[in-house]
Amino acid sequence: MNELQNIIALLSREIVELEESAKEQFSFTELTLTQMHYLETINHKHNPNLTELALEMGLTKPTVTVAIDKLIEKEFVYKIKSDEDRRSMHLHLTEKGKLLNQMHDYAHKLLAERMITTFDERELTILKLLLNKYVNRK
Repeated sequence: MNELQNIIALLSREIVELEESAKEQFSFTELTLTQMHYLETINHKHNPNLTELALEMGLTKPTVTVAIDKLIEKEFVYKIKSDEDRRSMHLHLTEKGKLLNQMHDYAHKLLAERMITTFDERELTILKLLLNKYVNRK
């Protein structure tokens, strides 16, 4: 168990370092990693409303509302009223938000490239199989 915990800690540290490096490279140092994950989730969910975002992130709606208000203030996100339900607002990324999301994707791409150059074809197949099994365990 300790060996697995150590491996996870090292991998986590590498991911954070890649994301922080990408943030600096693209001059987005004013955002936290948590805020970057909000943007990634908004993009992935294709313009969710606050309730959908809260459910996806496993957070309360008030927590998400506070975070989104900060992202709106920093001009990474904007809201648009829903065509179906005028009481509901959908979240969209601004051009600045889209650029930051691309930067975040770039950090993930760098990690994938490191794995591709580290493992042979058979190891990569096994790694993908195991990681997919873990993320789809529910």
